[in-house]
Amino acid sequence: MLQKVEWGEFDYSELFTNCIIKNKLTKFVLDNQGKTPVYSSESTNNGIVGYTSCKANFVVNKKNPYYVIFGDHTRSFNIASESFCVMDNVKVLSMSKIYSVRALMYIISSWKKCVPNKGYSRHWSLAKEVLFKLPMTVNNKIDFEFMESFIAELEAQRIAELDSYLKVTNLKDYTLTKEELQVVNDFESGVFEWREFNLEKLFGNSTRGRRLKSSDRIQGDLPFVTAGETNEGISAFIGNDVITFSENTTTIDMFGSAKYRSYKYGGDDHIAVVHTEKLPKFASIFVTSAIHKSSYTGKFSYSRNFYAKDADELDVSLPTKNNKPNYEVMETLISAVQKLVIKDVVLYADKKIDATKSVVG
Repeated sequence: MLQKVEWGEFDYSELFTNCIIKNKLTKFVLDNQGKTPVYSSESTNNGIVGYTSCKANFVVNKKNPYYVIFGDHTRSFNIASESFCVMDNVKVLSMSKIYSVRALMYIISSWKKCVPNKGYSRHWSLAKEVLFKLPMTVNNKIDFEFMESFIAELEAQRIAELDSYLKVTNLKDYTLTKEELQVVNDFESGVFEWREFNLEKLFGNSTRGRRLKSSDRIQGDLPFVTAGETNEGISAFIGNDVITFSENTTTIDMFGSAKYRSYKYGGDDHIAVVHTEKLPKFASIFVTSAIHKSSYTGKFSYSRNFYAKDADELDVSLPTKNNKPNYEVMETLISAVQKLVIKDVVLYADKKIDATKSVVG
């Protein structure tokens, strides 16, 4: 399909206008009390870092149905489809003409591919200079129809893959059982009895990972966990002979951020591992959330790291029965939450599949 396409080269100024940004927000006005999304130089969550009750910097309307937000530090391209505010380290671009969202996705994907990745650095000076390729018609005009159909086909393929995954993993069933519905109602009405428990007494001593410098890492299949939120803290896949931690455990990084691990992995010295492997999966996920609530409080930072000894001293609040953790009710509640979350995904997939059957065909 792509082999037969004629290409033309463009720079961003032929397609976009660099907007003047007034009244950038600071983190102190991310009150999450309003409904206006706030964009920053982030590569996750479409660049949205929170919400504000402040007046929008940019208004989405018929004249400007979409804006592109470029993250200077992350080389990210995000699309805003509702009025929004911005923080620092972004460029806001409006379309010179109105393009469909699919054509816009194609354009920014082609553009990003040509912007060199300089790590945590400034990228706009590079992005505004590069030339990127777009498909052309026989009349030597940009082939928006091709971009539209190409992205629609990719979208249909991904939705079909998502639907297959939901079926194979039995996630298509989002109907709550009577027991799950009862536990959700009990949780929301405050029927649960809660008590604080010490992690070390529940799961034994936590384990600290060992340092493995980037230059010493051998490429392989084992996820290697370090501190950070990007890719759930997985910095590499290694083939080194390192301590392998069990699946169904919890990691807490140097900042106190806790994450559930459903797979075997290695970890560096900025990772503490809580040994929840003997718990049922959903109970372990519940405990991870309880740990995160207690550990990720802003107390830990680059100057004050969270270590395994901090995990051993940590107290977490859990539902109880006969003064012991009620892992059964935790398991049921997380099962119900998974169904409630996946319901919107299933309905979205079904809707998109119905809308794109002709493309799939």
